[in-house]
Amino acid sequence: MTEIQRLLTETIEEINQREKRDNRPRFSISFIRKHPGLFIGMYVAWLATLAVMLQSETLSGSVWLLVVLFIAFNAFFFFDVYPRYHYDDIDVLDFRVCYNGEWYNTRFVPSTLIDAILHSPHVDAGHKYQLQQMVERKGELSFYDVFTLTRPAVVQPGG
Repeated sequence: MTEIQRLLTETIEEINQREKRDNRPRFSISFIRKHPGLFIGMYVAWLATLAVMLQSETLSGSVWLLVVLFIAFNAFFFFDVYPRYHYDDIDVLDFRVCYNGEWYNTRFVPSTLIDAILHSPHVDAGHKYQLQQMVERKGELSFYDVFTLTRPAVVQPGG
């Protein structure tokens, strides 16, 4: 493992701990706070459906199914899962992207990581120069940007 990989992994673990990213579902009412109209609309629609089902001779026997499905469907909205970030997920496109998203392209690295890389005696001058150039061009760097420094340089044919 190179020094840049080690520093990236360390930073990712710090973020996981600070943000309590542990892949566990936690009860949360953030859905109600973010979408109060949708929440109320769901209950109004459910009550309307329940009223129709209770009035119907053929559907009144299956009201229990409506209640069970509604409870199961609502339970989904009351839990938040904060997925753990992993160094190995950077630049990997598979089914985990549906769960994690492409966090490594959208999250910016903390300036402390950039400083740690620039001041580390174990990082060669070429990588430090590349990093400085990236910061000058882009300003803020994503995890993917720093990750590209860990990959071997591609030699162009004929030069």
